[in-house]
Amino acid sequence: MIQLAVSATTVPAESTQQALGYPSLFLLVLFGALVPVIPTGALVSTAAVVAFHQTAPFSLLLVFVTSSLAAFLGDAALYWLGRRGLKSKNGSRWLEAIRSRAPEERLTQAQEKLAEHGVAVLVLSRLVPAGRIPVMLACLLAKWPMRRFARGNLPACLAWAATYQVIGILGGSLFPEPWEGVVAAVALTVLISAAPGLWRKLRRTTTA
Repeated sequence: MIQLAVSATTVPAESTQQALGYPSLFLLVLFGALVPVIPTGALVSTAAVVAFHQTAPFSLLLVFVTSSLAAFLGDAALYWLGRRGLKSKNGSRWLEAIRSRAPEERLTQAQEKLAEHGVAVLVLSRLVPAGRIPVMLACLLAKWPMRRFARGNLPACLAWAATYQVIGILGGSLFPEPWEGVVAAVALTVLISAAPGLWRKLRRTTTA
């Protein structure tokens, strides 16, 4: 009887979490793609930890589909806004926002790699912390049509969602409590995001 009661209360709780969680995840990742101030990778990892501890079927699959679709649509919208800015005589605040987040050195590297390797660079850009915006700007300046950008960005978003979901699954499998897995997943994603910047600072210090 007690077990049945626990099961009866667990199922509605999980259903409520899913009803609220997936739309929230979609909107946050979408917004984070447009305005890159939200740690979307940590969001996906956190959602994967929660899904890992749920009994509802296809929870992890829904996290993957939701996050990759939101990332793809967000990138497509930002690229479309950037193209409009290039065509406008006065530019646009979206194009300026993209430019402000792409340092000249990173942009030059992205342009060189894009010219040499093409779509492969776009696919990898989402897996490299802070690599998405410089490569997107390089695509804009190279005047890639929307269709070509979308073809390369789709596998990039799928790979990105899968990578951060694996981080979440690892965090969820290492700890019995979901909150412990969430803390571990967030800490790992923050470490991954900060590593390239710390490495560049270390290189500058040793070469100075």
